Amino acid sequence: MAATSSNSMAPDEKYHLSELLGIKVIWHDKKIGKLIDMVIVDHDKYAEVTHVIVSRPFGNPMLVVPWASVTSLSNSQVTINSNDIHTFDGEPPETALLVADHIMDKKVLDINDSEIEVVYDLTLVKRHDKLYVTAVDSSRYGRMRRIGLRKTADSRASSQVGPNGDVIPWFYVQPLPPNITSFKGDVKLKILKENLSDVKPVDLADMLEDLDHEHRVMVFNQLDTAHASDTLEEIEPNVQRELVSSLAKDKVALLIRQMTPGQAADLLAALPHSDMLTYLNELDEVMALKVRSILEKQEEHVTNYTTSLFVTVPPDITAEQAQSEYHLIAKHKDVVMYLYVVEESGRLQGVIDIKELLAAADTSRLRDFMIENVISLKPTSTLKEASELFNRYDFRAIPVTDDDHRIIGVVTYRDVMKLTHHFIE
Repeated sequence: MAATSSNSMAPDEKYHLSELLGIKVIWHDKKIGKLIDMVIVDHDKYAEVTHVIVSRPFGNPMLVVPWASVTSLSNSQVTINSNDIHTFDGEPPETALLVADHIMDKKVLDINDSEIEVVYDLTLVKRHDKLYVTAVDSSRYGRMRRIGLRKTADSRASSQVGPNGDVIPWFYVQPLPPNITSFKGDVKLKILKENLSDVKPVDLADMLEDLDHEHRVMVFNQLDTAHASDTLEEIEPNVQRELVSSLAKDKVALLIRQMTPGQAADLLAALPHSDMLTYLNELDEVMALKVRSILEKQEEHVTNYTTSLFVTVPPDITAEQAQSEYHLIAKHKDVVMYLYVVEESGRLQGVIDIKELLAAADTSRLRDFMIENVISLKPTSTLKEASELFNRYDFRAIPVTDDDHRIIGVVTYRDVMKLTHHFIE
């Protein structure tokens, strides 16, 4: 069962189609039939249930009930609210996509048409009074449930460590063919067979970021703890913050405990201060101490780690002049891979990579091939902000400039990245 969100919304309810098929259908406190199928609309990354199909005894016509008329759903019954049940008499249109009839028992093919298995079951999630199909299940546990061994399947599945590559998220399913029928059409995937058992957290994070917030939370809540924790680390900070805010605090605390101190610090640093303190208090003493140390260091000003031993050159000298003098001006410097082009006042005008200098025409002036839009830090920038720039741009050094854009120091990749959480894990 998925967790409640922090704003006390109703929890997500998770179902397996194999357990819903055949349950009784209740109308006005009477059993009127049983659930035999569902109609879905495929939205690419998830599928939404629009109707439930009800078979009735004694020759009564089948019912096609809009999901909006379903008032409750459990593993034992579904309840319908309607003044006149006969308004639902009929059969689904030929174009309708039926979950049980059209998808269960179909072969699962990967992107190269290699056969993987068959669809033994499907995972459904009820969220905000809507029902979605979120995964196809080709696992042995799905097969067990299909033949009625639900307790055995659930027990063995709960003891599994790591992601189950045979439970395939719906967003890996290619759009279903419009002419799919009970006997025609296969379930094709957007992924290779050999990749299914190792869907990397970074790839899953990309998929989640493409979803809207509601469906992101819905899918994320189905991941096992270890996979969810690894995936959360890979999600962009702004999305990460939104996602965490919609999860139950005990679930977030559990995910954080699965992380290294550095990963936990990165996540907590993106959260509101009050939430950060709440989760820190949920950690054991040793882990909390390490995370606090990292967070405090991340907030240190980057000026404490700058060097004044860097190469500066005027803008109007030629490449040939800079090359001939380089061995002198770079001597005893800490930063030699970049030449910072500055005016007499010290104002930074541009930067040149040493490789660009060596490739330039001898007569070219530095101002003609320097990079003018220099990414820089401020004296008040933190180690965490510097770390984010290094990760984003793959620089080997970043200048620190004042409000007048005068260069006052340079911080190196080595000094920043070795002084954050990397050394403490």
